[in-house]
Amino acid sequence: MAIDEALLRSFDPATSLPVLRLYGWNPPALSMGRFQKAAEVLDLGRCRVDGVAVVRRVTGGGVIYHADELTYSLVCAPGQIPPASSIKDSFRVLTGFLLAFYRGLGLEAFYAVDVIPGGGRLGERTAFCFAGKESFDIIVNGNKIGGNAQRRLKGAIFQHGSIPLYNRAVTGLSYMRDQAPEHAEGTLSLAECGVHGDVKCLKESLAAAFGSYFGVELLRDLLSAEEQADMERLLLNKYSTEQWNLEGVEG
Repeated sequence: MAIDEALLRSFDPATSLPVLRLYGWNPPALSMGRFQKAAEVLDLGRCRVDGVAVVRRVTGGGVIYHADELTYSLVCAPGQIPPASSIKDSFRVLTGFLLAFYRGLGLEAFYAVDVIPGGGRLGERTAFCFAGKESFDIIVNGNKIGGNAQRRLKGAIFQHGSIPLYNRAVTGLSYMRDQAPEHAEGTLSLAECGVHGDVKCLKESLAAAFGSYFGVELLRDLLSAEEQADMERLLLNKYSTEQWNLEGVEG
């Protein structure tokens, strides 16, 4: 999370190229939406006993349990992507490469707004991310696969999301205060779709889908010295503190 924020803070809309980052989580962890209060939604005692770290994202939304997944983050300027009619529509624009990725794996993937009759119960806010569906969440075989969240700064868009390799929704739900079984229903992973490629191959496929969808050439890169230094400061002063991770208060 510190790297993601450092990439966003270092982005200059006038001079920076868009950035796509692909990563994973080891060990598994819980990430909270920007405006959630940990004590209200999580069983913090169980988190401590099981040694499951809790970290806060800079984006909104509900709790996500990150385990056995491919995660992406994207930083760009509004002018660097195809036109969108609204902020909501930018989700459609910026997740189009995910549809291409899933379809390239042989899956029949669609946006929720296109397959859920009458748009029923779309956009419902839930404490557990997997329990709700937004208009441009991706649906395979009637079930939600992964999730995405976005934040806007002046001249910059930050978006990140998860692609579950295996379905760990039930495990994630066990750390919530509200453990109603239906909150973990209606979710899907690549393994449940018969996709078992290794992470390296999936990353390559995702990067290829991104390049093809947006018509760009991807160049591998490392963090700049500025980004590295900012990440280290953020890690020490923000993402390693309970003040931020549990309360959402910046020091």
